[in-house]
Amino acid sequence: MLKKRLRRGMKIALLAPVGLAAVALFGFIVMSLWNWLAPAVFDAGRVTFWQALGLLILSRILVGGLGGGHGDDKHRRRGMMEQWERMTPEERERFRRGLSEKSEHRAPDAGPEPAVNG
Repeated sequence: MLKKRLRRGMKIALLAPVGLAAVALFGFIVMSLWNWLAPAVFDAGRVTFWQALGLLILSRILVGGLGGGHGDDKHRRRGMMEQWERMTPEERERFRRGLSEKSEHRAPDAGPEPAVNG
């Protein structure tokens, strides 16, 4: 138990500086690109390193979300594939038929079809 804690502490001690260096590097890259492009393209002001880090975090929140849900998607897909492999051919065919019926018919309580803007 103690060895496990020591190994974990060593990993954190080694990865923390690498993570901080990566954040600093990305902040410097964002600051440099902004200060190079934005004033010429958008007539915008220059940003400091800390403002660049703020932009980096803001863009991550707006575009990428807060969590790393991508790993969950892989796990879910793997589970679905394992479930598919465990099915008999009859169960697979019944599942396919159920999907095609659902796609052909709307649920009665689903309401009107949404209008398509064209």
